[in-house]
Amino acid sequence: MRLMNIDEKIGQLNQLSSGVATGPEGEKYDLVKEIKGGHVGSLLNIYGADSTYKYQKIAMENTRLKIPMIFGYDVIHGARTSFPIPLGEAASWDLQAMELSARITAIESAALGLHWTFAPMVDICRDPRWGRIMEGAGEDPYLGAQIAKARVKGLQGKDLAQNNTILACAKHFAGYGAVEAGREYNTTTISIRHLRETILPPFKAAVEAGAATVMNAFNDVDGIPASASKFLVTDVLKKEWGFKGFTISDWNSIGEMVSWGTSRDAAEAAQQAMNAGSDMDMCAFAYRNHLKQLVKEGKVLQSQIDESVGRILKMKFALGLFEDPFRYSNAAREKELLFSKPHLEAAREVAKKSIVLLKNEKQLLPLSKKVKSILVVGEVANSKWDMSSTWAGMVETKDNVTILEGIKAKVDKGTKVYYTQGADPKDDKILSLDTAIMLTKKCEVIIMTMGERAWWVGENNSFANIEIRKNELALMNALLKTGKPLIVLLTNGRPIIMSEVAEKAPAILETWWLGSMAGHAIADVLFGDYNPSGKLPVTFPRTAGQIPLYYAQKNTGRPAMTTSDGKYDGGIYRDVVNTPLYPFGYGLSYTTFSYEEIKVLSDSTNIGTPINVTVKVRNTGKIAGEEVVQLYIRDMVTSATQPIKVLKGFKKVMLGPNESKVISFTLTLEDLSIWDKDMVFRQEPGEFKVMAGGNSDKLIMTSFYVK
Repeated sequence: MRLMNIDEKIGQLNQLSSGVATGPEGEKYDLVKEIKGGHVGSLLNIYGADSTYKYQKIAMENTRLKIPMIFGYDVIHGARTSFPIPLGEAASWDLQAMELSARITAIESAALGLHWTFAPMVDICRDPRWGRIMEGAGEDPYLGAQIAKARVKGLQGKDLAQNNTILACAKHFAGYGAVEAGREYNTTTISIRHLRETILPPFKAAVEAGAATVMNAFNDVDGIPASASKFLVTDVLKKEWGFKGFTISDWNSIGEMVSWGTSRDAAEAAQQAMNAGSDMDMCAFAYRNHLKQLVKEGKVLQSQIDESVGRILKMKFALGLFEDPFRYSNAAREKELLFSKPHLEAAREVAKKSIVLLKNEKQLLPLSKKVKSILVVGEVANSKWDMSSTWAGMVETKDNVTILEGIKAKVDKGTKVYYTQGADPKDDKILSLDTAIMLTKKCEVIIMTMGERAWWVGENNSFANIEIRKNELALMNALLKTGKPLIVLLTNGRPIIMSEVAEKAPAILETWWLGSMAGHAIADVLFGDYNPSGKLPVTFPRTAGQIPLYYAQKNTGRPAMTTSDGKYDGGIYRDVVNTPLYPFGYGLSYTTFSYEEIKVLSDSTNIGTPINVTVKVRNTGKIAGEEVVQLYIRDMVTSATQPIKVLKGFKKVMLGPNESKVISFTLTLEDLSIWDKDMVFRQEPGEFKVMAGGNSDKLIMTSFYVK
């Protein structure tokens, strides 16, 4: 730091794109000239050992102090080997699986010359119209926090100095998942209480797990664009939580403060963002062009710039880049590690765990591999590109295993597998109705894909209509009329409105977008080589009019209730069923489970004393299966309103036929604390209900008291 002049310091705060733009094209620049001039601290949107070596060499040979650059990329759910979309992985409720997925992502990313990924996205989202819901862990802050920790640990490993780890980036700080109407880049209306209770816990967990970087959100919070929020970036993140890494804007989010109307020009935007504590500017050129003059004018302190530069340099030292700037740019490692057999096996395992069985009437599933004939219907069933979905920039989609390929590889040689496109959801046409009906005469069972195309989700893919398309429903109804058993495979990156499908289809599997090994994983579940164990990390509404719909609703002064005649009253809709189609935490198995004997080991205790809870879970079916045992609590009387239930623990347990296990949980002081009426996080005395079960709706309950 003592050796650096002001221009070199500002250069460290500037990130430029060296590849395809992932945001609006801004100021034109000569990239090589910028690097040689010492004006680039980081590059994004480039990967590959040879490419990263080339640009790093320019910096090392042409800058005065030879400070290495950091290479970043949006590696969201796998590098060369693609894993399920994050929302799908969250459905596994398997933290070890998600940590493994992140670990393999880091290994392959590092082999591609990358030091940094802009993941995990830890935004809590309760509006499925928002396309980026696919990139997060769903609606619940507790589940989201546990997943955030697992993914950070997987990406960063135990030691950043190892060249198979990369910097994690918790994003988007904060509130991006709460954009109004689920519309991308929109404003938010977030109370400080909602921020503390729901939005911030996964970010705090990521920081506690050691996340090296945090990305600012595009939205405003309490009227202030997140990139200029001193409250968020400095007061909460850096001071209150003790965050030691550095922050980065989202693409041009500093420049966009001019569009928000909170900055007159880019210079004022740079001033506001730097004084808020935002360390690195992604592609806005605001710091590059204006910080030096702002220091001269006394509008930005030299000490503020020094702090930001110091945070960035520390991470470069932690990565070992000052010892060897080219340690990640090794073409031999790239060839050895990418798309390796162990990575593909792991991708298949994680994908299987991410599938959720939503319906299985008359135990239609699993199918026999010896079934004589199968009809597979749906354009997505034979699409390699769709299997990886969006944010899969380094995947070679030609290597993805399609659903059709997975089924053909699974069944016996004598089984005939027919295929037709059926309905294409993108243009509301039925492509092959006559062919599909004709083929049903040759088959014993029909497997139909329904839902979305992969490019309908992700950034800037908000949809007002998230219903199953009419042409797909028409085709499904025509196939059902043939009398042949029909299995629906949902292919989607968000909860979709599918009440008619849920009512009529005898079997439904939620398969999300599962990545490189999607076809094999789906076939493993279809034919019983894997008993599905996934649970929904987000509520599925019956109609879009219910949105936002989530399990952790507050009770209100006039809560919805069942009247003496069996009808609902209170805060309800009069024109629709008020319950969700599928609740948070829901998922079936090829076996069944019962919950018995929930116990609190002490009926009362003092504030601060941990509470031990046990519940007996039994496999009441005929085959072995895994169950996600979920623990919820309700604080009955509080100084500030609270939800009727909140998740505070879960464990995934394997049980053989008729086997039972007693599952133990410990509720800590933090678990039992709330943000009280004075916005102090503390435990209040009184009665607590504690509940356990296989989903948020079907629970057994007991209570305890805190003195």
